[in-house]
Amino acid sequence: MTAVARVAETSEHEIAPLPAPRGVVTEALVDVLKGEPGPFPIPGVAASDPLADDDLHLALYVCYELHYRGFAGVDDRWEWHPSVLDLRGRLEREFETALRERFGVGEAPADGDAVAALKGIAAQPGPPLSRYLRDEATLEQLRDYLIHRSLYQLKEADPHAWAIPRMTGRAKAGLLEVEFDEFGSGRAERIHAVLYRNSMDAMGLDIGYGAYLDAVPGLVLATVNISSMFGLHRRMRAALAGHLAISEMTSALANKNAADGMRRLGLGDRVTEFFDEHVTADSVHDVIALHDMVGGLLEQDPGAAREVLFGATAWTGIDALSSEYLLDCWRKDEPSLRPDHLGGARP
Repeated sequence: MTAVARVAETSEHEIAPLPAPRGVVTEALVDVLKGEPGPFPIPGVAASDPLADDDLHLALYVCYELHYRGFAGVDDRWEWHPSVLDLRGRLEREFETALRERFGVGEAPADGDAVAALKGIAAQPGPPLSRYLRDEATLEQLRDYLIHRSLYQLKEADPHAWAIPRMTGRAKAGLLEVEFDEFGSGRAERIHAVLYRNSMDAMGLDIGYGAYLDAVPGLVLATVNISSMFGLHRRMRAALAGHLAISEMTSALANKNAADGMRRLGLGDRVTEFFDEHVTADSVHDVIALHDMVGGLLEQDPGAAREVLFGATAWTGIDALSSEYLLDCWRKDEPSLRPDHLGGARP
């Protein structure tokens, strides 16, 4: 095993520390998670913008992370503690309500053809971020981009795995086919999260899981939280299917643009491999996710069409807001990472 491979493997299994609080909710939550599980007073949730609020989305991320790998020094029994679930539910209600108000859909298509509607969403011009990466981004901006995406990409496909036992038949088979590829088709070194870690490593970034949690703003955390929320609720399995389908349907071109931008700057295959892999894989995944997963789900439950579309519109909407934020920072030559975060490279 090479030295680089040993570093990557070690970092993959590290458990992230608790983040620094960003407000009254995260102060209370982070403090209580350091101790023995027990009841604690639930702080009030008062976010001015539930789609981007730092305190809300960090607290929600921390609650969700207890269902993933947890945090260093935090008792695993906190995962299902009623007080944490009560807080999580309050945060989720704020977030979900804002998503439905901003990106909700009307009635499902009269003929129930959500598949055609998804194709229409995918055909719309996406955020200009990937074109900027292709044509204009500097090396430092590409590093920023990798950091912003790392909170999701280093757990890529994990949120969707929660939907596997909640689906049956063709929908389940389609979801599993996509997931199996995302998880490397049985080869640990080909897991897509590992490929992303390799890209970060080649760019001199910290490859530890959750290493940049303190660096990214609430709006970026919202792009991770939305998939966790959809995945953890059985009632939202159709929204999760819409989220995954539209992600796969719009991914290939965005990743090609990013890879081309990296090559423009002379970066090598170890940086671009994750993105090149998605150009190839997602050009197949989109068909499977749309026709087998979503199509199979709607055959079983035609009434799920509206929620499928909500999952797709909510994801594309929150992703567009995050992309616009990043582009705006770059064009104004302002930092896109949180000001109290120091550094972006490994020490």
